[in-house]
Amino acid sequence: MSTPTDPEPSLSTVVGERRHLINLAYRLLGSLTEAEDAVQETYARWYAMPRRRQEAVESPGAWLTTVAGRICLDQLGSARVRRERYVGAWVPEPLPDRTEWTGAPAGGGTADPADRVTLDESVHMAFLVVLESMTPAERVAFVLHDVFRYPFAEIAGIVGRTPAACRQLASSARRRVRAARASSAPDAEQAGLVRRFKEAWEAQDIAALVGLLDPGATMVADGGGLVGAVLRPVEGSERIAQYLIHIAGKAPGLTLLERTVNGRPGLVAQHTGVTVTVAAFGLTDGRITHIWAVRNPEKLRPWPGHEPD
Repeated sequence: MSTPTDPEPSLSTVVGERRHLINLAYRLLGSLTEAEDAVQETYARWYAMPRRRQEAVESPGAWLTTVAGRICLDQLGSARVRRERYVGAWVPEPLPDRTEWTGAPAGGGTADPADRVTLDESVHMAFLVVLESMTPAERVAFVLHDVFRYPFAEIAGIVGRTPAACRQLASSARRRVRAARASSAPDAEQAGLVRRFKEAWEAQDIAALVGLLDPGATMVADGGGLVGAVLRPVEGSERIAQYLIHIAGKAPGLTLLERTVNGRPGLVAQHTGVTVTVAAFGLTDGRITHIWAVRNPEKLRPWPGHEPD
């Protein structure tokens, strides 16, 4: 922070950082709800400062990013405790294509375009799941450096470690990403595979489903204890296929829609016009290796046809 050289930062300058902060916080937390809370707290701290201190901030954007990063770092630590008590598996909140984004903030009203997350490779579900395996410090250092291109000298002030230590954290996180072998299939290839998967599921064709799944595939469902969902991962192509056919039999009238999920082809299941499940997929060598099915209604707010609060 420097001595005052400029007049009071304009409202538009400060508010204009909101989209960047939402994008950063979502990648750090894997939860749009928690990201919104972190950004709200960031702005609350800014507006709680006396005007003379605001005027002394050389770069409001850098100040807001630093504060948001520290808030997210603290939230990641407490989130681990909360997720240990979470009913069943915890999956990052899925996001629709920006053209279909209809969710409203918790306080009501319409969705703010500034709250819409840019859908690039850093929000693909497979990537977010890898981020969940990192320590809070690793995740913050990696996302800030490798995704948002912040220098380690600035990251050090957020994480509370030396630049060299932050470099090591990002390097360790990078190794986790490489080890996970996240899907790199072109969107067209994934879209075709997802379409065939949808058709096989609708036809209740177990053999076709098994053929599309990797033998060691894993399916994880997130219901959060609010709706029915398998509490443990379903492993193996045959078991997943059988489970899917079982679900189809229990929910007649289920409609499957091909949609973009976190920037990649996925599926949305609707029942009587209400979105009840959003599924993201991981691919390797032309087969589905992972299915992440989010059923927790609290995580489906941005989706068309979500259950109203």
